Amino acid sequence: MDSLGIVFAVLGVAVAAFLPGWGSAVGVGLAGQSASAAVSEEPTLFSKVLILQLLPGTQGIYGLLIAFLAMSSIGLIGSGGAYISLAKGIAYFGACLPIGVVGLISAISQARVSISSINLVAKRPDQFGKAMLFPAMVETYAILSLLVSLLAIIGVNSLQI
Repeated sequence: MDSLGIVFAVLGVAVAAFLPGWGSAVGVGLAGQSASAAVSEEPTLFSKVLILQLLPGTQGIYGLLIAFLAMSSIGLIGSGGAYISLAKGIAYFGACLPIGVVGLISAISQARVSISSINLVAKRPDQFGKAMLFPAMVETYAILSLLVSLLAIIGVNSLQI
């Protein structure tokens, strides 16, 4: 029973790293297919569509940031480990859930919007600025979930449970 706290905490770390990373890999891949098609028709669009392709990749970075912060907080980085109570382990797991779940969903959703934006830029290259705004709106929710997980981990650190 003593080791269940660290099990839940490490499971939270895994959720924070794995789910947004998975979503980003899928998202960047899908957007890359659309970007490749656009560049095959008009090679000068490469830099514009590359930016749109890369946008769904940010969720994976956010998840990795939370995973590193959580690993540091539970003592897996630097200190050689520490005892984590079951309650605190579950709290760390819960703190990692927002970026895990929202990161996965928003990366794939952002890819869909990025694909549409790539298609817009392929047809109307002068509309790149507007095309960037559409996937950026989806990014807002990934950033909000990053903030919630960040604040939750900081909060869990201060709990005396």
